[in-house]
Amino acid sequence: MADFDYDLFVIGGGSGGVRAARTSAATGARVALAEESRLGGTCVIRGCVPKKLMVFASSYPQLVDEASHYGWDAQIGAFDWPKFRKKLHSELDRLEEVYRSMLQKSDVEIFDCRARLKDAHTIELADGKTVTAKHILIASGGHPVRPDMPNADLGLVSNDMFLLEKLPKSVLIIGGGYIACEFACILNGLGVDVTIYLRGGQILRGFDSEARGLVAEMIRDSGVEIHTGTNIIEMDLEENVDDLPRGTNSDAAMGAPVSEVSHSSSRLGDNPKSQTRDAAGKRIWVKASNGRTGTFDHVFFATGRKPSTSDMGLEDVGVKLGRGGNIEVDEYSQSSVPSIYAIGDVTGRVELTPVAIREGMAFTETVFKGNKTPVDHELIPSAVFTQPELGTIGMTEEEAMEDREIEVYCTSFRPMQSAFIDKPARTLLKLIVDKESRVILGCHIVADHAGEMIQLVGIAIKAGLTKEQFDSTCAVHPTISEEIVTMRDPVRTG
Repeated sequence: MADFDYDLFVIGGGSGGVRAARTSAATGARVALAEESRLGGTCVIRGCVPKKLMVFASSYPQLVDEASHYGWDAQIGAFDWPKFRKKLHSELDRLEEVYRSMLQKSDVEIFDCRARLKDAHTIELADGKTVTAKHILIASGGHPVRPDMPNADLGLVSNDMFLLEKLPKSVLIIGGGYIACEFACILNGLGVDVTIYLRGGQILRGFDSEARGLVAEMIRDSGVEIHTGTNIIEMDLEENVDDLPRGTNSDAAMGAPVSEVSHSSSRLGDNPKSQTRDAAGKRIWVKASNGRTGTFDHVFFATGRKPSTSDMGLEDVGVKLGRGGNIEVDEYSQSSVPSIYAIGDVTGRVELTPVAIREGMAFTETVFKGNKTPVDHELIPSAVFTQPELGTIGMTEEEAMEDREIEVYCTSFRPMQSAFIDKPARTLLKLIVDKESRVILGCHIVADHAGEMIQLVGIAIKAGLTKEQFDSTCAVHPTISEEIVTMRDPVRTG
């Protein structure tokens, strides 16, 4: 190892890369890490953490409304976005410093710049300096993408949502995945008029159809417009559309007063050079595939993410990439070049922060502890932080019934808290059971705090427990989650 500058060089300072760097350094390895943007990566800086804080902020109007129905003299005033934004950025700054401190205490050398590969053991830094390493770990993550259409740079992507200097009055969201749905609920809760266009027939493709159907119903009930089978085919600044009367649109439901909205070039972004054209104070006109037209303060593209692998020299040194630009790796996160490994979103396996962290720890076990450790990607619980939340683990009903006989246990009802004040909010709890083995194959929950519930249910399902073992557990009453252990009869089999 003395022939190299480092035993390990990590490219990417997100949760996975930082964990791999720290755990590897703890074995005595000489480790360095390069990050071109901010330590913490997508999750901490421009994803999970700021988004969840926005979820919290957006939930208070509903809580205050419920309080008034429970006898409290409760009311809520206007939301102060600049005040919240300032505190949000301060928290992200604090978390970035926590990551930097952890790396420094682990004796990991930090390079605050872009890095690319020169050969299988050589890394070229942005300042022209080159260093060598016995092992290279790519943990560069992913980034949001815009569709390939004229004027797409007028639209925002998820990175930009935390940078808005002023809260818009109307937003059109393009896409129906979890990012689109989460931000739709957030913005709606903050008082923004929200419309969703998606090409498919239902939101949250890939999730259990019954669960996502209820989420869609609840989102619509909250005031968000969802237009399925719809895509955007044209967009431009309103002032450039000659035949459109200023300040109006073809559908009154889409209208909102002009709002002076802008975004900054803060270091929150993936790249110091923003891909979003500055349209401050100008509304955006759009035309949909069904002929519908309208104007909005912002158009937000939630149309997917891609691995951040471009211009890194990967293919030049022989690293094999998949069709989507992801680094292809084996079960030990090793690429087609033996000295180069990859973890996290850049591999396109499971794009979740806890998975990247586990992959980082498995890498250290394999490479620096001599304990070959494959990454377990089976039965991973996850949550969509809509309002209400969707928690899920294992197979959907549609997946399970493809090659086996199953039983479906499902219940949907108004929980006590909602029913008491005659609110329409409903929950859903669903178990997918293998008819022969009785093992629970999947669980899907739509409810407030479903993310908290699915974490605990996930332990039991990961352990391979059967429906009868669930049934043998006494219920906690009165709770929503008690239904998990009290559903006695299947609603259908197949």
